[in-house]
Amino acid sequence: MEDIMKFLESKKELIDSTIRKYLPDKISEDYVEWAFGKARYSYDIPTIEKSLSEPIWDFLSRGGKRWRPAMFLLIVEALGGDREKVQDFVIIPELAHNGSIMIDDIEDRGELRRGKPCTHKIFGVDIAINAGNFMYFLPTLAFVKNREKFDTDILLDAYEVFSQEMINIHIGQAMDIWWHNGKVTDLKEEQYLQMCAYKTGTLARMSAKLATILSGGNSEQTEKMGKFAETIGVAFQIQDDVLSVCSEEFQCGKGFGDDITEGKRTLMVIYTLNKASEEDRKQLLDILDMHTRDENICRDACEILNKYDAVNYAREYARKLITEAWSEVEPLLPESQAKATLKSFADYLINRKI
Repeated sequence: MEDIMKFLESKKELIDSTIRKYLPDKISEDYVEWAFGKARYSYDIPTIEKSLSEPIWDFLSRGGKRWRPAMFLLIVEALGGDREKVQDFVIIPELAHNGSIMIDDIEDRGELRRGKPCTHKIFGVDIAINAGNFMYFLPTLAFVKNREKFDTDILLDAYEVFSQEMINIHIGQAMDIWWHNGKVTDLKEEQYLQMCAYKTGTLARMSAKLATILSGGNSEQTEKMGKFAETIGVAFQIQDDVLSVCSEEFQCGKGFGDDITEGKRTLMVIYTLNKASEEDRKQLLDILDMHTRDENICRDACEILNKYDAVNYAREYARKLITEAWSEVEPLLPESQAKATLKSFADYLINRKI
């Protein structure tokens, strides 16, 4: 696990410097003309910096594992691709991911993110929505600025992946929002997994597919690497859910018990609702529908989950998903250090403590 943490840390500076190429900390006239074209009238550069660059970099500088773009680079290496040629595309999954979190915090009425007040609490809801949406679309500049490096068909295939996955992530979020507002109480595990595949899994799947396509991979490699990465995303979400209800250490992230406050229908909740007595089932649903921040009440919900061993069930489910997914991609990759690291990388994401 320590080796993977070192690997992620070693890639962070490269990823952040690439993001700064597309969105610097300090906005200049040269940058706005490079990114947006010459002004027909006149840009208000200080306002662009204050309303876009400043809130976005306030958010990005809080940390985050950068595991999606790191996985992108790892898959490129494992497939024998040209890292320098594809490097700019690391901004796509990372900016889209952070944009989705910024919007998600507003939708969930969140208070804290990565140990600080959410962006909308500092800069306002209007600034946060616009900045989050900007992070969805700014990464498309990577296609524009690198079009001379790739055949048109390759870029078109890559852009189709980006477009489809950005549609998918909103379907996943729609399901999650509807459920945690108490609109559905009889969810099946398969429905939860589909939500995760289209919420957390979609940007991991995007990363893997882009890495494979831009490295010259064939359609079989693209689909199977995408499925593997999607599974990593789903397992990562399950582990996030576990940490939120059983680890005080997770306060450095969203916060202990936040999934209970938000009324999330996690794999643990669905499993417990199917196994629990009528009394426990009713109490758990009542707590989830309260959207309470009372720590004692949140702990009551956690105790119900633990009573039915839901945490261990979720952990084992995540491990099984990763094992099965790896068995499909392992034969597609030549033996290399990158391949070994990719396997360790998947294991790390479901065994982490933060």
